[in-house]
Amino acid sequence: MTQVLARKWRPRTFSELVGQEHVVRALENALGQRRLHHAYLLAGTRGVGKTTLARIIAKALNCETGITAAPCGRCAACTEIDSGRFVDLLELDAASNTQVDNMRELLENALYAPTAGRYKVYLIDEVHMLSRSAFNAMLKTLEEPPDHVKFVLATTDPQKVPVTVLSRCLQFNLKQIPQQQIRGRLQHILEAEKIGHEPPALMLLARAAQGSLRDALSLLDQAIAHGGGSVTQEAARAMLGAVGQDHLYSILRALAARDGAALIAVADRMASGNLSFEGALQDLGSLLHRIVLFQTVPGAVAEDDPDRDALEELARKLAPEELQLYYQITVQGRSDLGLAPDEYAGFTMTLLRMLAFAPVEQEAAAPRAARSAATPQRPAADPESKKNRGDAAWPELIEQLGLSGMARMLAQHCELIARDGARLELRISQAHQHLLDGPYQERLKAALEQHFGGPLRLAIGIADDAGSSPAALADREQQQKQAQAIATIEQDPFVRDLVENFDARVVESSIKPVP
Repeated sequence: MTQVLARKWRPRTFSELVGQEHVVRALENALGQRRLHHAYLLAGTRGVGKTTLARIIAKALNCETGITAAPCGRCAACTEIDSGRFVDLLELDAASNTQVDNMRELLENALYAPTAGRYKVYLIDEVHMLSRSAFNAMLKTLEEPPDHVKFVLATTDPQKVPVTVLSRCLQFNLKQIPQQQIRGRLQHILEAEKIGHEPPALMLLARAAQGSLRDALSLLDQAIAHGGGSVTQEAARAMLGAVGQDHLYSILRALAARDGAALIAVADRMASGNLSFEGALQDLGSLLHRIVLFQTVPGAVAEDDPDRDALEELARKLAPEELQLYYQITVQGRSDLGLAPDEYAGFTMTLLRMLAFAPVEQEAAAPRAARSAATPQRPAADPESKKNRGDAAWPELIEQLGLSGMARMLAQHCELIARDGARLELRISQAHQHLLDGPYQERLKAALEQHFGGPLRLAIGIADDAGSSPAALADREQQQKQAQAIATIEQDPFVRDLVENFDARVVESSIKPVP
């Protein structure tokens, strides 16, 4: 019977672990120096190697060659741990054994010496699922464990583990495995198994695994079955319902051309192909990130990257502020997809929102490529031109809009860049971009439309700073008043006398300017 790849290719040594070099290095050093802790906590998302690492630790502690960072893999202890038959490795799934009785029974057995190995190793998976009373029962043993006992606790949610337990453990945080490392591991396995494959298919599987090598191997098994014994891009795409890069490129080209009909046509082709709209938004966000990365640090994209030409083309066509805006709308659209009437409506509304908020080209003679290459943000206009465009009236306008709550806060942290007919362009600092939530923007837009008596196109760009926003101006004015109040107090003759003669000290935080 053929063994599934996830089990057949489970790492058996520290050197075979993928993507957790920081943890492996620390453990190898500790084992090499015999600096052993009595309890280890391995935290990380699913499929990143927590249980695998725990079993390798058990082998390192019980290998018949001695405590070592490189267990032999051939002795009775190593082979029995690999096959799950080692009597001194006791595994408990806390998700199904949450009660205190299970924990008490386990801890009572901990008092007895190991049967076959050097140490009794207790592996408690999903430890955060234990009940409060079970945790309390564990504490005493964690506090004063027998010399022959080691605990390895694994969890996907360390925040739920009591601090009293965390403080008694040596904690390692396992990270999600990068796509390139997952792709490399899949390629290695397929070559070892002598299974034909197409490189683009492996990248699709690595992306779909979302940092989990175990999930990637499960998907690889499915892809082999779908491809009739080989891994092809077409079969992998059909299996995953994945969106081709060509669809995403078409979307961004349509946005650059301000072509709404082309946007909807792409969405319709995706719907007819039964592609995942949720996956499309996820992939679109990744693509936007890569384009911005290419604009900012071109060297970050390898010369032999198959997508480099397309990335360069879109980096020329789309300005940095547009890409930032599209990324925000994509992330928001993905989170809102479950609230939409259906996925098609949610996806197309996300695309149309990008089109509606896309900045209008102001300088017809200036090529977009020159603007995008110049800076990630628009240059600040001179004060006189701002005044001519009505920027000075923005604080007064906010007061007239009757906004409240987060919509008012959004308006106060924006500065007016330009108003051109039915289009209003604002700018907000990166520090306050969290205010760019869809509902807050909609409330601000509705209030502006009511004030001006007609529909408006509202575009909000992101900059390093929005120093002329009402909130920023108010902060500066408050700081000036505070500084003036402090100076007035420090210069007061009575206060100076106290400072000089009685070693008094002015507590600046207690000084409040007069309103």
